[in-house]
Amino acid sequence: MKRLTGLSIFLSLLAATAFTSADDEATLLARAERIHDRIISVDTHTDTALDIVRGREESRIEASPLKLKEGRVDCCFYPIYVGQKKLTDEDRLAAYSYAMSMMTGIEKYIASHPDGMAVALSSDDIIRYKSEGRQCFVMGLENGFPIGNDISKVKEFYDKGARIITLCHNYHNDICDAAIDSVTAYHGLSDFGRKVVAEMNTLGILVDLSHASTETLVDCIQYSKAPVIASHSCVYALKHHPRNLKDAEIVAIASKGGVVQVTTGKWALSDLPKEKVNISTFCDHVEYVRNLVGVEHVGIGTDFDGGGGMVQLENSSKMKFITVELLRRGWTEDDLRLFWGGNVLRVMKEVEDVAAGLQAAK
Repeated sequence: MKRLTGLSIFLSLLAATAFTSADDEATLLARAERIHDRIISVDTHTDTALDIVRGREESRIEASPLKLKEGRVDCCFYPIYVGQKKLTDEDRLAAYSYAMSMMTGIEKYIASHPDGMAVALSSDDIIRYKSEGRQCFVMGLENGFPIGNDISKVKEFYDKGARIITLCHNYHNDICDAAIDSVTAYHGLSDFGRKVVAEMNTLGILVDLSHASTETLVDCIQYSKAPVIASHSCVYALKHHPRNLKDAEIVAIASKGGVVQVTTGKWALSDLPKEKVNISTFCDHVEYVRNLVGVEHVGIGTDFDGGGGMVQLENSSKMKFITVELLRRGWTEDDLRLFWGGNVLRVMKEVEDVAAGLQAAK
């Protein structure tokens, strides 16, 4: 019998450990795939629509329909990003025209794939399209600037298919103050902004507080009759960035019945070097929100094609590996069902129910 040396014993143990680790990873991935067959997965924020409409090469688009399918994402929000300009009638009209044309473009793109894609106009649509094996997309606006100071435009965007509006971007508009703006214009919502939130409630449009200032968030919690959402934000306690949410803000959103959709950009996740910020870092933010307010109030909004992405999650094709990491951390299938889509579907349904009640009361 050959006698094993200390070195050979060590190498044998190392090889066995490596095999077990690889085997465990494959087992977790297979389990994740099976779970995604049964649940609905939703990404509540990308900037992908603009790339698609402008004809960017698919290989360079981070959240293309093909990559979403590979990553096991059933529904993706494709809002139209609009940069903030001056609050003049000319710039308001230009923003409105631009947003409408971009929404028409993404609508035509989705309609050109009738067997595989669809625009979702309600929570029920998302559930139905999953059962039919079709990808679906929710349209909206990132920045309420195209509404200008004309309340009738809220319904125009609703009629165009918008089911979520991020109230502002990086600078204040006619609606509210923004998180990183150096100017405080209204100390929260403007008088017009309160009317916008009320109209969004009446129509059934998600009020999105990502990019909004703390005072704007507080006002929306007070004045909105429906739950609110932060479609792509992270935790301030883990990364001090003015776009991230402080504990009190997270608690306020949850107390309203809303949900915090954690985003994936390195800028929002950590001060560590880029190569050290990965899926585990992202999941630390997810678990922070869960531990603070419960698994019923956390989800994902990647911000792909707009600053999202990191090591191990460079594009949407790798989204299922988030499930692998959360399984590794002990998350159950019920937890994952809520995180991936159950929570945002609940919020959408509640927003729709509030709208139905307000319309019936007119």
